[in-house]
Amino acid sequence: MRNKLIYVWAASVLAAHAQSFQQQTFSQQGFTQPSVSHRVDLPGDAPVSLAGDEWGGSAAVIRGGAYQIDVRVSLSLRNAGQRRIRGITLTVTAGGASQDAVAGGRGSISVPGLDAGPGDTFTVRGDLHLLRPIGSGGGPLVEVGLDGILFDDLNFYGPDKLHSRRSLMVWELEARRDRRYFKGLLDGSGSDALRDAMLASLARDGNRPRANVQSVRGSATNFDAEREVKFAFFKFPNAPLEPVDGLARVAGNEARSPKLVVRNKSLRPVRFFELGWIVRDQQGREFLAASVPSDMRLLPRSSAQIVPEAALRFDPRTTIEGMTAYVSQVEFADGTLWIPSREELDEPTLRRLTAPSPEEQRLVQIYSKRGLNAVIAELKKDEPKKDELRKF
Repeated sequence: MRNKLIYVWAASVLAAHAQSFQQQTFSQQGFTQPSVSHRVDLPGDAPVSLAGDEWGGSAAVIRGGAYQIDVRVSLSLRNAGQRRIRGITLTVTAGGASQDAVAGGRGSISVPGLDAGPGDTFTVRGDLHLLRPIGSGGGPLVEVGLDGILFDDLNFYGPDKLHSRRSLMVWELEARRDRRYFKGLLDGSGSDALRDAMLASLARDGNRPRANVQSVRGSATNFDAEREVKFAFFKFPNAPLEPVDGLARVAGNEARSPKLVVRNKSLRPVRFFELGWIVRDQQGREFLAASVPSDMRLLPRSSAQIVPEAALRFDPRTTIEGMTAYVSQVEFADGTLWIPSREELDEPTLRRLTAPSPEEQRLVQIYSKRGLNAVIAELKKDEPKKDELRKF
């Protein structure tokens, strides 16, 4: 949460203790605090309550003028409401008055794919690294709060300061899409087809190209001449949004200053969308390099140019030869979302490069650990009745 606790010290007290504080801080460099003071702060009307927490392995060490905090937490939460919980996002903050201005002072934990009914208890685990300036105020070193909860009827609770509603909604829509796909395989072609799909997902994940890419700022840092490279596009017939033109400046292993023109094909206003950015190198290898989000509002049947502050740097041995973009999600002004279908993502390049949804990963993990019958039992659980895939 962004609430601030402001502690005012009398000037005379500061003067009296300034020298001793500096000496103490210097002498404590590298000192590790084995236990981390913490607080879990859930709103009084929250649909979850804290049933227990474990902080073993958490520690803080003084480096320079700040605490470096390793947070290893396991929270047991109980569904205190009457609706099933499908996903949750928690904020994790290095306590103190000035964390809004401190890089590394905030983090979050999101858990999609839950199925917690009223009274059920579920676990949220986190492993984060935070920074807190020394002398930033009293209170616990780490504070955990609630950003949002998504229910099975797709309603949402929480302040949503991290835009967790959108992320949780996308994961939930992907989960329902993928469960329908695998259940359709099971019902239409039998258990052997489902087994083949699980094995194919495992193989794709193991063979997926992983690029050594960094997001950078500023101008190109190599000596290759810059050139403009145009984007190619994967276009989905049923997508409400379509990229129609675009280019980026490329110098050797770096691409920056992308400019993309998108058109809203639908009759509904759009308030957010995201594009996937694929890069091809000199050897013909392709990588899903980045996602390009935009909160530009698009009126129905209108077009606009986006100029995101994005720059990519690959391994020095890589030379960028081509780029492709595609629409990965769209949020309408009324809060409903569009995501690509399984059929649209079945294009060979996208099937090879895009990561599986959290739900598909979960089902594949069940298959690996417990076998095909466990996956079948999971797919036969009751699905929510509401049709969440709102058409545009």
